[in-house]
Amino acid sequence: MEFSFLDELPKIVWMLIGIAAFLGVIGLLLLLVDVPRTRRDRWQAVLFLSPALLLLAGGLVYPVLRTTYLSFHDRSGDEFVGLANYIWMFQRPEILQVLWNTLLWVAFAPLLATAIGLVYAVLVDRSRFEPVAKSLVFMPMAISFVGASIIWRFVYAYRPADQEQYGLFNQIVVWFGGEPRLWLLEQPLNTFLLILVLIWVQAGFAMVVLSAAIKAIPAEIVEAARIDGAGPFQLFRSITLPSVWPTLLVVLITITVQTLKVFDIVRTMTGGNYGTSVIANEMYSQAFSQGQTGQGSALAVFLFVLVIPLVALQIRRTRKARELS
Repeated sequence: MEFSFLDELPKIVWMLIGIAAFLGVIGLLLLLVDVPRTRRDRWQAVLFLSPALLLLAGGLVYPVLRTTYLSFHDRSGDEFVGLANYIWMFQRPEILQVLWNTLLWVAFAPLLATAIGLVYAVLVDRSRFEPVAKSLVFMPMAISFVGASIIWRFVYAYRPADQEQYGLFNQIVVWFGGEPRLWLLEQPLNTFLLILVLIWVQAGFAMVVLSAAIKAIPAEIVEAARIDGAGPFQLFRSITLPSVWPTLLVVLITITVQTLKVFDIVRTMTGGNYGTSVIANEMYSQAFSQGQTGQGSALAVFLFVLVIPLVALQIRRTRKARELS
């Protein structure tokens, strides 16, 4: 088969556009971090960063460019289709449901996990059983998402009413005189039940990080507020929350990025069925299960674009914190 430059020109143009867009994003991120000022610092930076940059080029840059290239082609990767795969994302009802589910995950999981971690860290701070209490909440962090999903599948397990229930939720329902339910089949309740698994895992992470921030608050400030007659709620609102606010934002952004990439929980518990699929799971299903490489790549690029602003915000906050210190 002969190579025709004119026939391949549209592919080459779109590939160059993808490379330019990627380099533009990388350049924007570099503007947010400190740039070495002297020639010696630049050479030292190049020397120490070269191995990592080579690994990034092979493990991140090339896959991103290849995925971007495939997102503009059909399922075989041969025929150029332009923006058709991206338009498809917003025209198919099932994909709109996927995007809506992802929005629900991002809206609820980070906020609830962070809030639970903060409240728990405040309640157990300097208490008698603080080490044990923290260990119990942090323990799920030692479990993989797949392991946590299997545990919670048993919690939601269903058996007919004439059989003994081994699922915790259905057993409680039966104790109160109700009928067992297929929890993971009921929409949209099943999506929130999956979100609960992520909250259960990530609340321990939020608790540990925020607890360290709380302990860093100078004791003199707390004592002065108590002498002035401040109660527990006033201490939390006026002293604790403002002091841990930068750490709180870091935790929130970190959990949000993790939520956007969630795959294991959905894949293990429902396989993305019953209206529970999210972007990462749908990307896998389209690209590998259904053979729709172009559509799966478009979902991957869309997810990548959603994560970039959060990463940029995190880098900017890190830079500001470094300048203040």
